[in-house]
Amino acid sequence: MKYEDRISIGGTLVWYYYICKREVWLIGHGIEAEQENDYILLGRYIQEIFYTRKKKEIMIDNTIKIDILPGRKVIGEIKKSSRFLESAKMQVVFYLYYMKREKGIDMEGVLLIPEERKRIKVSLTPELEREMEEVIEDIGRILKLEKPPKAVKIPYCKKCAYRSMCWA
Repeated sequence: MKYEDRISIGGTLVWYYYICKREVWLIGHGIEAEQENDYILLGRYIQEIFYTRKKKEIMIDNTIKIDILPGRKVIGEIKKSSRFLESAKMQVVFYLYYMKREKGIDMEGVLLIPEERKRIKVSLTPELEREMEEVIEDIGRILKLEKPPKAVKIPYCKKCAYRSMCWA
């Protein structure tokens, strides 16, 4: 995939890729979710309240926004629960992949789940690097589709801010 095509792919799309391919298409095409959804509001609240002194949020290449833990080369990602642990882990893997590939910087990652008092280390292994290349290619393919992929009912749908676009 060409660099220009990857620019629109960020950590959020990678996170949703592991949950719902339809949501990847909707977000990638600028279709906003219901912003007053309780779960979206809760996620913002947790991000604002926890770890405010322990991280520094920076935007890189107008493409990814990462939280750097002070004094270390560690990317931190805050989540409200470990319910979607695999997708959260892969979001951090994407940030690590991006920093290595685009900036030449090897970093470590950590998932922070304040309500569960969890701190999970994330590293970019050669296997995860290959998987991320495949994921980026597939997200690019999804974004080029004329219509979103067909809706598939999953447990996540019950609390999804996009549910009215799939199940109305």
